[in-house]
Amino acid sequence: MLDEKTISIVQSTAPVLKEHSKEIGLRFYKLLFEKAPDLYNVFNQTNQKRGIQQEALGYSVYAAGEYITNLDAIKPVIERISQKHRAIGIKAEQYPVVGETLLQAVKDVLGAAATDEIIDAWGKAYGYISDAFISLEEKLYEETKNQAGGWEGYKDFYVDKKVKESEDVTSFYLKPKDGKQVATYKPGQYLTIKASIPGEKYTHIRHYSLSEAPGKEYYRISIKREDEHQSTPEGIVSNYLHNEIKEGDTLQFSAPAGDFVLDTKDTPLVLISGGIGITPILSMLNTVASEQPNRQVTLIYATRNSKHHPFKTHIHQLESSHTNIKTLICYDSPAVEDKQGVDFDIEGYIDQELLSSVIENKNVDVYLCGSIPFMESVINSLDKIEVPRDNIHYESFSPLAILGEE
Repeated sequence: MLDEKTISIVQSTAPVLKEHSKEIGLRFYKLLFEKAPDLYNVFNQTNQKRGIQQEALGYSVYAAGEYITNLDAIKPVIERISQKHRAIGIKAEQYPVVGETLLQAVKDVLGAAATDEIIDAWGKAYGYISDAFISLEEKLYEETKNQAGGWEGYKDFYVDKKVKESEDVTSFYLKPKDGKQVATYKPGQYLTIKASIPGEKYTHIRHYSLSEAPGKEYYRISIKREDEHQSTPEGIVSNYLHNEIKEGDTLQFSAPAGDFVLDTKDTPLVLISGGIGITPILSMLNTVASEQPNRQVTLIYATRNSKHHPFKTHIHQLESSHTNIKTLICYDSPAVEDKQGVDFDIEGYIDQELLSSVIENKNVDVYLCGSIPFMESVINSLDKIEVPRDNIHYESFSPLAILGEE
């Protein structure tokens, strides 16, 4: 346990680190890649270019310092990061270089304000926090390896089938190349791919949600092709998978991971998603359809129009064949051929008025997935209609870990 003096220093300086979190994150990754260039094979370089990973690191450092005496308060952050560390293969021996680099980044950014006493205190705090991560991750590695069909590291899968779901979403059905059974997973979890792309100096690692219910002889991931926009580059991995990978080709994946998982109790369920956020939500919906025929579930899905509406026919069939399932489809930019009442239900966005009309009983479990702005907006609306925060669960496709915080 940390001594009182160390705790006092860390908690009193945490707000300073928060104020300079972006600069610390930028400096940290620059130093880290200089010390250990092989880590370019681990970290998402697109997120590096966009500054997202740096911001996430800065937030995590600040949060850990603020809650150093009560890590349970940031348990969601710790669990989410630990799951991703297990998925990409972070090991205990990598923590020291990260700690050294982090402290150097703090010194470089804060200058003389980062006294030896402050750096020493944060060094002790980092050791305390990293021990918590290492302990949890060791358990995750052990559980993953020892489960039926489980494995450690990355394993070869071949693309058994490739199905176009919409204009920009394609599903990949994956089977293990060794012919063994696939390890089970919980609805909402993801697979992690390590892609070696011709022309790219480093491998690329990405997380893709499993879009089918567990219990099949295959894994299914459904990937949106990320095109270049004004502020964001083209998705290197998504375009490679869409354009270059064919049925029969081999890809490498680590075992399913993630803390965004469906609780299978019988409370009413509201599933809310936007765009490609439908993937883990669909896994949950399919699971309820097959295993909980009496559980009331409402799916609220927002997308642009029918051209960008993956699994449209499947979702309609689920609703028509299951009395416990209701769906509400929102298009914000319906195409000329899209018909309200047939292709979609509401023109516009998911807002407070819509949610209050659907969620009459606050004793519901809400699962939410989509872009950061989308989820921030929905969580704000859920707060206003007084859905308890403990009932709201979400998955972010961004390294930023906590939403709806002041």
